[in-house]
Amino acid sequence: MVASATSASAATFNVTYEAPGVLNSTATFSSSGVETFDSRPIADGQSFNTDFGTGGVISGAYTGVDIRAANQYGGASATNFASIASSQGYSLALSTTDPRGINYFGFWLSALDGGNNLAFYKAGVLQFTFNAGDVTTLLAGKPAYAGNPNAPFEGANANQPYAFLNFYDTDGTFDQVVFSEAPQIGGYESDNHTVGFFTSQGGTPIAVPEPTSWALMLLGFGGLGSVLRARRRLLVAA
Repeated sequence: MVASATSASAATFNVTYEAPGVLNSTATFSSSGVETFDSRPIADGQSFNTDFGTGGVISGAYTGVDIRAANQYGGASATNFASIASSQGYSLALSTTDPRGINYFGFWLSALDGGNNLAFYKAGVLQFTFNAGDVTTLLAGKPAYAGNPNAPFEGANANQPYAFLNFYDTDGTFDQVVFSEAPQIGGYESDNHTVGFFTSQGGTPIAVPEPTSWALMLLGFGGLGSVLRARRRLLVAA
């Protein structure tokens, strides 16, 4: 388990990952949906709306996303996937008819590189960030996540991790997610974008450390807390 904190009063995000080769979340929800990108045309810089298959309960507006055909770098189940290769990135604005809001976002991350960055916002205010270094820490010492698990690209790109990640806002909600690539090393590939209001988390139950434990962990990780500029987060293996 790895933990870091920047504010004792901030909202808490728990991050877990699914078993190797799993392409969807094992969490449970009161409302949820998935955008697979399979019905989207293959082209760069697209903007479109989606209801994630929820019949209008959840609405999303993508702005500036590149859609790619499956290759060794992405495409859950060897189908279309989302990508971006710019520091400006692309955004996903979210809304819902569920009065509780949206407190979960998950996706299949593929072909991680050092420029991959993810940010969560609420009413334009940054809530949480998660970068390539966080993924590397989360999956350290787990070779089963290396390489594309999907035929016909199985085993390709064996030096980079592929994993489904779950992001749980445990005491708040958010309304925008931004993917970006900075520095521009390659692209940020992802698929099976899943949104909703979770009722139970996939994987092992998560306990938040006491404040004293947070302080000791921060000392142990040196300057990590100052680099992670958003809200308190807890990274836990599923």
